[in-house]
Amino acid sequence: MSGTDDLLLDRRMLRRRLGRWRLLALLALVALAVVLVPAAFDGSLRPHVARVTIAGVIVADDDQVKLLRRLAEDDLVSAVILEIDSPGGTTVGGEALFKAIRQLADKKPVVASIGTLGTSAAYLIATAADRIYAYETSLTGSIGVLIQAPDFSKLMDQVGIAMNEIKSAPLKAAPSPFETMSPAAEAALQGVIDDSFTWFKGLVAERRGLSGESLARVTDGRIFTGRQALDLKLVDALGAETEILAWLRDEKGLPAGTPVIDVEAEDFDLDTILSGKAFVPKWLTLDGLTSVWHPRLD
Repeated sequence: MSGTDDLLLDRRMLRRRLGRWRLLALLALVALAVVLVPAAFDGSLRPHVARVTIAGVIVADDDQVKLLRRLAEDDLVSAVILEIDSPGGTTVGGEALFKAIRQLADKKPVVASIGTLGTSAAYLIATAADRIYAYETSLTGSIGVLIQAPDFSKLMDQVGIAMNEIKSAPLKAAPSPFETMSPAAEAALQGVIDDSFTWFKGLVAERRGLSGESLARVTDGRIFTGRQALDLKLVDALGAETEILAWLRDEKGLPAGTPVIDVEAEDFDLDTILSGKAFVPKWLTLDGLTSVWHPRLD
């Protein structure tokens, strides 16, 4: 091969390399545009109020906790509105979000807005905010904890099915759907419920400034409308986002015209898909102690 041929080959290889780098640079610019262009239009590249939706049955959700922690560190987030529409869920799920919201509230204003439902663990979450709003006809309250277990023992007797079971102690695996709950098992579970209820009631007392008869009146498990909840000091005011933004402007110095941006947890990642959790309804993952009012199968 002559020197001219070598030179032509080198030039072709150089063009190919340059072409690859240009293509990579173009792809990088497109990716950057996909991220930045929507943000430029929705206002998230300047100071804004973040709107976080907490809906459906509440379970332990690491992605939502991470989202709240990220908002706490984001200097462009001036305040956070929690849009709550939930019947409650697991007590641990409520506890995890409560703690994350309290950490967030240490750094910036957080306001809870109860929509159709904000009961049980969902109300627990709302109490972590600096201020709670509700509609006049919102349903809230249902403060309490429960364990539910079916009893198939009589049906099994009728069908002629017996359950062979060997366990280390009489209270192991209680309650069991295969046997009637014994007095000892009922007493043990009641102790667990009482301890968790004391914890829940203590948080409500602390966050809402309630005690004595005022606390007892709202912690017997019943639900309340927004109007009733206001009279009972379970919420601070009636209204929704318009009233919330007015309060943030008047009390927290939020500049007028600050945009409100919806933010979501990134919960549909590869690990979630591979684990199968992405395809399991949240209500099927309820286990252990629950603080929920009429869980919906959605």
